[in-house]
Amino acid sequence: MGFNNKVVLITGAAGNLGRAVAAAFAAAGARLVLVDLSDAVLAAAYPEVDARRLLLAANLMDSASARGAVNKALEHFKRIDCLCNVAGGFRMGPTVHETPAELWKLMMDLNAGTVLNMVQAVVPGMLAAGGGKIVNIGAGGGLKGGARMAAYSASKSAVIRLTESMSAELREQGINVNCVLPSVIDTPQNRADMPKADPKRWVSPEDLAQVLLFLCSDAARAIHGAAIPVNGLS
Repeated sequence: MGFNNKVVLITGAAGNLGRAVAAAFAAAGARLVLVDLSDAVLAAAYPEVDARRLLLAANLMDSASARGAVNKALEHFKRIDCLCNVAGGFRMGPTVHETPAELWKLMMDLNAGTVLNMVQAVVPGMLAAGGGKIVNIGAGGGLKGGARMAAYSASKSAVIRLTESMSAELREQGINVNCVLPSVIDTPQNRADMPKADPKRWVSPEDLAQVLLFLCSDAARAIHGAAIPVNGLS
């Protein structure tokens, strides 16, 4: 799957999954726009200078900041061919009836709001160019609620619904919109939080990145509005 001269924008690019996704696209020849919350975290994740890479700091929970990052990317590379909405996060909560408004808002803003802000900024350019690829990160938890996970599950369910709605709206204009639903991703944080679990049964960031690579490739041109489980052995 070649991405020579393709421009791929990746949010949450300094995180474990974001770095794996960036590495996969870089190996396939893509030019990268790597977006995360601060210059410091981006510089720590990508210390080498690379002309095929643009590092941009933005708060993607703020629509103006997201749009500003996209405008800088367009000024630099002139187009965005693929958008990978990797930014997001997890917070375990209390019971539903004890869930504070702040936690509910954080999960919705962090998981669904960042997707909404980015597609509002990116899609007009894709429409003008005649096509593009968008891949969102949902979660298996978005398919079913669990105890003390209502805010997170609802926010990831919203990502799936956004994906389906965007696909219905954009597929006739040459834009493929899909999402992946990973189970537990093998990260240092998850290993620390679940020391008794077997990480060999989880999904590696590198394996999940390959699914995103496929969904952004021409080989996936017939896939629209899919929510693809990526469960490893779990």
